Amino acid sequence: MYGFAVSSLIGVCLGFMFGVGCALAVMYSIYMGGYRAALRDAGRDVKPDRWFEEQAKVDKDPEKRPG
Repeated sequence: MYGFAVSSLIGVCLGFMFGVGCALAVMYSIYMGGYRAALRDAGRDVKPDRWFEEQAKVDKDPEKRPG
């Protein structure tokens, strides 16, 4: 019984550490790839064509509006 408890505890600790680590890695990659690029595009004086396409979609469909 003691061996099972130790093994379970080690498994839970490793699972939690890897789970949190992987979640943080995914969130960081999303931030580095998409979110940061979106902020950079929003601050430009000349907007890219994709920005106007997405803006037209948001203006047409009120459910897609943020907030």
